[in-house]
Amino acid sequence: MASEKVLAYLDANRQQHLDQLCEFLRIPSISSESEHDQDTQRASVFVADELRELGLAVAVHDLGGHPLIYAETEQRPDRKTLLFYGHYDVQPVDPLELWDTPPFEPRVEDGILYARGSSDDKGQVYTHIKAVEAYIRQGIELPVNVKFIIEGEEECGGHSIYRYTEENPDKLACDAIIISDTTLYNETTPGICYSLKGLAYMEIQVSGPAMDLHSGSYGGTVQNPANALAEIIAKLKDEDGRCLVPGFYDDVLELDQDERDGFAALGYTDEILQQETGAPAPFGEAGYTTLERMWGRPTCDVNGLLSGYGGEGAKTIIPAKAMAKVSMRLVPNQDPAQIATAFAAYVEQIAPTGVTVKVIDHHGAKPVLVPRQSAMMQAGMTALEKGFGAPPVFIREGGSIPIVRTFQECLKAPVLLLGYGLATDNIHSPNEKFHLENFWQGARTSAILLAEAAR
Repeated sequence: MASEKVLAYLDANRQQHLDQLCEFLRIPSISSESEHDQDTQRASVFVADELRELGLAVAVHDLGGHPLIYAETEQRPDRKTLLFYGHYDVQPVDPLELWDTPPFEPRVEDGILYARGSSDDKGQVYTHIKAVEAYIRQGIELPVNVKFIIEGEEECGGHSIYRYTEENPDKLACDAIIISDTTLYNETTPGICYSLKGLAYMEIQVSGPAMDLHSGSYGGTVQNPANALAEIIAKLKDEDGRCLVPGFYDDVLELDQDERDGFAALGYTDEILQQETGAPAPFGEAGYTTLERMWGRPTCDVNGLLSGYGGEGAKTIIPAKAMAKVSMRLVPNQDPAQIATAFAAYVEQIAPTGVTVKVIDHHGAKPVLVPRQSAMMQAGMTALEKGFGAPPVFIREGGSIPIVRTFQECLKAPVLLLGYGLATDNIHSPNEKFHLENFWQGARTSAILLAEAAR
């Protein structure tokens, strides 16, 4: 158990830590939008300065993208070493009109902090920094060696973190990698994640006439790219939600019975899904429960569509172009490169005549499966129970953290996915939020973890 002085420090400084987090959240570090490059730089400076103030040795690396921060405490050979990973960049805020208040003006209401990045991932990575701060400010020796690797390209598919990890396995050598970019099971039950989905992120571009055409003059004479794209999209899945890309399911690792029984025991219902999402009804692949589809089955979803006129009133045209962005979330044993190749070939096969189709593979990530039985997993379970006051359960996550597989392959160390957010935190959506109790209890959990890992 962490020193009572450490936990008392965290409790006594809750407001100060919240104020500091809000300062961090005011920086609009949207990594995918070049107009925010200076803001992303400012966010990296904020993190680096805070770690330096705690006495850590800090290095900021420019590898051609947004800055990558590496920091470490004194490294003693007689101690275990934990590597904490997180990211300071955030998702774009569109559609801005759906935010109740400006996304980079943090607002606290009923114990909830609203701001872009509050849960993904500034608030979560900040818990680890505050946990280390508690030991240092109280003059208590850290029970383990600590390393931080905090990046600014997670939300834009950047490559700096991969290059750095592949080139510096000795620098990053550790006994475990701790990542807080996932969720608890629900408001009252902490959870520890043991599997992440992978990703193949694609773009379909459909081109027709050289320019937008008058739909009266030329309607019925040339192929309409918007119609053609709609036809392509309609053939990506069947009526039960099963992906029709050839070979899509060939390598899927099926859920075992213990996993299915564990999911069923959690009591997640379709009514809960509807409450969380506002959707009128559940939908998905036949033969699986909602939780099994969410956590253990691959998906294919249109993320965005663009074509023609979308303004006020009418404009009668045949658009010259149409575009769709499509993400496929992958489960263990699926390979994103193979899936991307199969997807591109299938789209070109089903595309109607009269248009030119181009398929772009933006980026991918391999799925992750973490052993559920290990000493570090037990340390995480113990820390969660002590930090949140309830026994944790094992969960999977439908999202992706691409760097995890690279960590596993290069560092040969166990990964502990210790998330403090909630599935309902609206990450990547308007009105993103982070429950303050989860922020504060997360910092306590991180402090306790340092002591548990030392055992």
